Amino acid sequence: MTNAHRRRGAAAAAAALAALALAGCASNPAPGAGAAEPEELAKVRFGYIADFNGASIAAIAEDQGLWEKHGIDVETPVFTNGPLQIQALGTNDLDFGYIGPGAMWLPASGQAEVASINALGNADRVIAQPGITSIEDLEGKKVAVPEGTSGDMILTMALKDAGMTIDDVEKVAMDPATVVAAFSAGQVDAAGIWYPLIDTIQEQVPDLEILAENEDYDDQVAFPSAFVASPAFVKENPEATERVIAVIREAIDFRAENLDEAVELTAAMTKLKADDLAAEAANAKYLTSEELTELTEDGTVTTWLTSLNEYFVSAGKLTDATDPDTYYLGEQFVAAGK
Repeated sequence: MTNAHRRRGAAAAAAALAALALAGCASNPAPGAGAAEPEELAKVRFGYIADFNGASIAAIAEDQGLWEKHGIDVETPVFTNGPLQIQALGTNDLDFGYIGPGAMWLPASGQAEVASINALGNADRVIAQPGITSIEDLEGKKVAVPEGTSGDMILTMALKDAGMTIDDVEKVAMDPATVVAAFSAGQVDAAGIWYPLIDTIQEQVPDLEILAENEDYDDQVAFPSAFVASPAFVKENPEATERVIAVIREAIDFRAENLDEAVELTAAMTKLKADDLAAEAANAKYLTSEELTELTEDGTVTTWLTSLNEYFVSAGKLTDATDPDTYYLGEQFVAAGK
């Protein structure tokens, strides 16, 4: 073979390698980059609660084709509360889930990681039977609450503000649906619970008393709900984690811009009344992904989580105020938007 033949052969081989490299790049676009969806779908189990704050992102992602867009083969199991989802993360029965502010001590204790803030809530209330007009009136009375939820949190804060503790009442732990039934039947004197469940209770007890609500404690603590992830899943599947966060970012933008449509989509998925979900949505603040990016970068989200941790220390849920940077995936949340 002549030198010319050798040079032509080497050039052809180099060209073939370059073409293969380009083809390889084209077959694996970055999530959300606008190219064809990834060849290999990431299998993800994404839990939700059947109310607006807990289900709207899953409903929007399904309707808008966001799972497919970001290369995710998703299962969306439903749960009755946040702590159960944290348990499922720990037993490898779930990869991502949703929790309200009352369960935020669980990621702070190392049992999950916060993938994204969902919303700032104002749906929680301490309600009481007619004739009970103050928190002080609850002394010695039976109070129902879903353990480890925002209902538990609002009750604890209201008692503390009144100079009382949980030991001053007869606390009865119930799941949310049982709280509704027990209060409506007059089996408990009060409850720490949230909308839209309160609307359901008021159909049976229209003159119930509202003794405390989130806004009463705005100067003490924020009430953010969040999407959480299994620490093991995040460690073993960084690309899939970023894809899920990218879905969440797009879905929260859709919700912020199309709240009425988001209510209808969530009602269709959960089989709940749109009016009830709209009432819940009216009691929350929904931020865009860009707003959450800015609040992450300027430290505001860390401040929210820190104030929650300080509350949980005072409530006996945590032994110390964990640094949120150890469990909030802020860098990944910001990166998923680029």
